[in-house]
Amino acid sequence: MRLALFDLDHTLLPLDSDYAWGDFVVTLGWRAAEAQTHANDYFYEQYKAGTLDIHEYIRFSVDAVRERGVAAAEAAHRRFMREVIEPAIRPQARELVRAHQQAGDEVVIVTATNEFVTRPIARAFGVDELIAIELERDAQGNPTGAIRGTPSFREGKVARVEQWLSARGLDWSRVVHSTFYSDSVNDLPLMEKVHEPVATNPDARLQAIAVERGWRILNLFE
Repeated sequence: MRLALFDLDHTLLPLDSDYAWGDFVVTLGWRAAEAQTHANDYFYEQYKAGTLDIHEYIRFSVDAVRERGVAAAEAAHRRFMREVIEPAIRPQARELVRAHQQAGDEVVIVTATNEFVTRPIARAFGVDELIAIELERDAQGNPTGAIRGTPSFREGKVARVEQWLSARGLDWSRVVHSTFYSDSVNDLPLMEKVHEPVATNPDARLQAIAVERGWRILNLFE
């Protein structure tokens, strides 16, 4: 197997879909602007600093969905896709994904953003395989605010890719070549695991590491 792994936010997308959804619930009138923006910024700064408590963040990020219920949330997400995500998807990002698919690589999006936000985005890129943070749900299918299983965040991305391989009767030894595209130093554990890490639109810390280690640097949106 040849494996092409992609982070999503600021890698394939020129924005953070989790942060954008947090803004969008204000547009929907589901949250007051000042308090929501303050919390959204607080967590985003923690993410960039590498200090984010992912469990605390997920409770915040799915709270509006939990309150409104699945049907209303899915309808809102369709609008989110039309108004925010689809206009942001760039041809060069689609072409990069398609090039790996046409080469016969198994393409997987591996993101620390939750499955509710990212599943439709993966489909928009033509990618069936998504590893995202899975949400614990109640009997009605509403998220509880907890994470189900291992969160695909930092070292958890490595664990979740290994689970994905194991479910197919594989392990890393059966992967002939692996590539991982990411913008964030938070993804260093998985970048160090693959054959070919590609620092894509990298943050300052990842840029420095990539230069030091001779990794390929791709500025996809320039």
